[in-house]
Amino acid sequence: MDVLSDVIAVMRTGEPRSALVEWPVPWGQWFRTVPGAAGFQIVLRGPCWFIPEDGAPFPLAVGDVVFLPHESRHGLADAPSTPVADHVCDPQEDVRFERRYAAAPAGRARAGSPVTVTLCGAYQLDAARAHPLLNDLPPLLHLPARPGHHPRLRAAVDLLRAELEEPQPGTGALVPALLDTLLLYILRAWLADQPVGGGATGWAAALADPAISAALEAIHRDPAHPWSVAGLGAHAGLSRAAFSRRFTALVGRPPLTYLTWWRLTTAMRLLRDSDAPLSVVAGQVGYGSEFAFANAFKREFDLAPGRYRRDSRSSGRPNLDATDMMI
Repeated sequence: MDVLSDVIAVMRTGEPRSALVEWPVPWGQWFRTVPGAAGFQIVLRGPCWFIPEDGAPFPLAVGDVVFLPHESRHGLADAPSTPVADHVCDPQEDVRFERRYAAAPAGRARAGSPVTVTLCGAYQLDAARAHPLLNDLPPLLHLPARPGHHPRLRAAVDLLRAELEEPQPGTGALVPALLDTLLLYILRAWLADQPVGGGATGWAAALADPAISAALEAIHRDPAHPWSVAGLGAHAGLSRAAFSRRFTALVGRPPLTYLTWWRLTTAMRLLRDSDAPLSVVAGQVGYGSEFAFANAFKREFDLAPGRYRRDSRSSGRPNLDATDMMI
């Protein structure tokens, strides 16, 4: 897979959740933090203001997307002067919020009165497999709606909205796939909006740099290959020294350190999601023996791979309901 696809695959766990909610004006609510979750809010209709826990409220226009990649308490309201309530709707106790994709209205609106409609969603992330690209993201990504800007993101929003408004046969399979698609388009849009050059660092700059991006793609495409700094530099079209300096400056760790981390992070996914013997997993991530793999895994994660496999399967992580975070 490519780097961005791998970021999602390595961190996502459980099933993403989404809900379409109508808020009769006036309305305001805080949304609680859920550890290990990332979420989004999209305004589909009506007035809406975003209220950060620290900072000044700002207005959201119809079509605006807000993505919160880290645990972040926040509020939404129809106006900055509207009182913001805690837990007006509890999805675990309120019968209006069943475990389904399209949630019922949050309240009853009078005929002809204004209504705000939001699309919310949440993703459960495995903190033990946190990719530095997501760690590099700011606490809040605001992607304003602009004509002709990020059309694929807008198309994904429209498709998800249609499935939630009018569920049909297959909606149960389509919605999780559309939520993963939406997450990728959100990350793509943010990366595309980042300025490049001028000494920029971080993963946005790394993926925009043709040489470093080529090296990252090679590592992610074939982690079992016996890569060396010289080999990765040649793949990137740079000398060994120039490549090592640029890679370390942008990615935040030296090439072989990142390669080792990615191999072992990939191994975590294979141990959790497959029944392949440890010797097979070792070979798939570039280790010549099960013994060498086990030693490297334990050094990185302070846990033997067999123990990690048993613990990850016995932990029984529950699926995350988006409403737990966003409603």
